[in-house]
Amino acid sequence: MDGIFSFYDHLPVRIQSCHSAMYIPQPAFTQDDKLSSALQAAIDNKTKPLGSLGVLEFVAQRIGLIQQTLTPSVSRAAVVVFAADHGIVAENVSAYPQSVTWQMVENFLANGAAINVFARQNDCALHIVDAGVNHDFGQRTGLIDRKLAGGTRNFAQEPAMSLAQCELALQHGMALVNDMDVNVIGFGEMGIGNTTAAAAIMHKLTGIALAECVGAGTGLTAQGILHKQHVIERALSHHAAVETPLDILRTFGGFEIAMIAGAMLQAAERRMVILIDGFIVTSALLVAAALQPAILDYCLFSHCSDEHGHRRMLQHLQARPLMQLDLRLGEGTGSALALPLLHAAVNFLVEMATFSSAQVSEKSA
Repeated sequence: MDGIFSFYDHLPVRIQSCHSAMYIPQPAFTQDDKLSSALQAAIDNKTKPLGSLGVLEFVAQRIGLIQQTLTPSVSRAAVVVFAADHGIVAENVSAYPQSVTWQMVENFLANGAAINVFARQNDCALHIVDAGVNHDFGQRTGLIDRKLAGGTRNFAQEPAMSLAQCELALQHGMALVNDMDVNVIGFGEMGIGNTTAAAAIMHKLTGIALAECVGAGTGLTAQGILHKQHVIERALSHHAAVETPLDILRTFGGFEIAMIAGAMLQAAERRMVILIDGFIVTSALLVAAALQPAILDYCLFSHCSDEHGHRRMLQHLQARPLMQLDLRLGEGTGSALALPLLHAAVNFLVEMATFSSAQVSEKSA
């Protein structure tokens, strides 16, 4: 993360399995030392002491490198919320019933959720996707139907999804992003039980102790958290042979997590700035980064969630969150709230006077 961009050959990347080989998008970048130096010089020449805009200077440089320009912009932003249900809720791992998933989708469509408010106030497009909700919405204005099933299977007993479903979920995510004319994209999720899936994915991909991965989710008690941990422990034992990123995703993941992972990979290939939200979305990034490490060069981390485990996820990724607001809602709310910081970063780079243009004396020693 410290070196901003790394070199990756532009060859097609495929996930190999005994059944198939699917294309994985490849980030379109190569290292650009010349542009990086030019961006740093432009930042340092603004009418301010060196480094005095702190993290905003890092953000400005990163967006400039992603967009390959000295005059970056965040003029076209979107948040895509993927919703899906999880079979693991049969193990009583959530404080809320599964029906809340479809009820919250209805709330999104009625413009009544927090993400609706925050997206609207920040002039951010919002897209709602049914990735696999256990409810028949019919044809609805504002709802993108990519339903793969009425939720995943119970991964305490069997893999959450088939290989074909997992690959199709990745492809749906890629295709949705490929059709969007945006330069900044964030992802949100809705799915009762998905913190359980995310915790299992986190443990398998990072090796972090499971107790550090499992949290309260929608509001479990200490006893409920311990029960959730025990459910995951049994599932991990049942699927002990699962090791590859794709198999981890299909065994423990959700349709929304898989679609987000695919969407992130496509966004990186399209040179979009990817705003990372909280615990669930970061679990999708763990999968995407395991498949294509270069994706991390396209990410900005909006906040550190109050969900137990997210801070350890960010430490694993060597990521510095832009905000600490004790959020644990999901829906992409952290990404929407971070947009003003991105605007500030690119605006100071493009609009702020230089020492010479403002005729301000520079530091003498």
